[in-house]
Amino acid sequence: MKSTKIGFVGVGRMGANMARRLKEVGYPVAAVFDTHQEIAVELAKELGCDAVSKVSRVSELSDSVFTVVTDDAAMRQIYFADDNLLAHAAGRLFVNCATISPSVHVEVAKKGVEAGAKVIEAPMASSVTHAREGKLFFMLAGDRAVIEESEPLLKDLSVKMKYVGGPGKAAELKALVNMVMNINTAGLAEGLALADALGLDLKIVTEVFSQTGANSRVLETDGPDMLDREHSTFFSAAHAAKDSGIALALAKEQGLNLPLLDACKHQYDRMIELGLGEIDKSGISEITFRSRRG
Repeated sequence: MKSTKIGFVGVGRMGANMARRLKEVGYPVAAVFDTHQEIAVELAKELGCDAVSKVSRVSELSDSVFTVVTDDAAMRQIYFADDNLLAHAAGRLFVNCATISPSVHVEVAKKGVEAGAKVIEAPMASSVTHAREGKLFFMLAGDRAVIEESEPLLKDLSVKMKYVGGPGKAAELKALVNMVMNINTAGLAEGLALADALGLDLKIVTEVFSQTGANSRVLETDGPDMLDREHSTFFSAAHAAKDSGIALALAKEQGLNLPLLDACKHQYDRMIELGLGEIDKSGISEITFRSRRG
């Protein structure tokens, strides 16, 4: 597999670090593309590959293409616009890692297979650091035979992989992962905001939370940032709003009323309205604490 020429579409924080990891473990990275061309050029210089100006050149130059784009519109653009990845589809493997609507993953898989490509869905539940270290957690969907064939490549990026089902199923699960994470983050901000309003010592509060049913992974990752008001972006509020919207749409399709999810999305939408969409989701504390309202 390490003779496989690799291409990347979308080289923001996650995509760039995945590309670095694969280069480090011996794969030839052939081409990178990003709508922010300067980012692609900088990474290409580092990796010794081409920063192409047309997305179709990525699939032309590569055997396996990873896509890590922002949303449904971006995914449709790279696959279905006049200049698209499927222009050179036959025999290529496309690994789609974006957190987008399941229906779009299904559409891409269908068109890709029709064009002679192998297409798998591989959203990630991990951080930028995990991407760089090859410690991602992949949720996988698509043709199981193709996924099994791709395992050596995927293992060089991950510590664990879980097959979920056919096209769209990994995207559904990823939406649920982010839904619960985002609700937990908003809930933690509210608990700490009330503690602050009551005059409690927030360090004591978080310590007690950690030893009780109030404990969560979010307490560990976002709690200190909420206390320190440090919101460097690992997972932006804008992404939290987008992903909450995906989950909300799935709930409505199933006839479910999920008031916590609805309220959570409203809070992240409000952050965007206030110009806080690009800070980390932990910044929800800034609009929740009474003492921080400005």
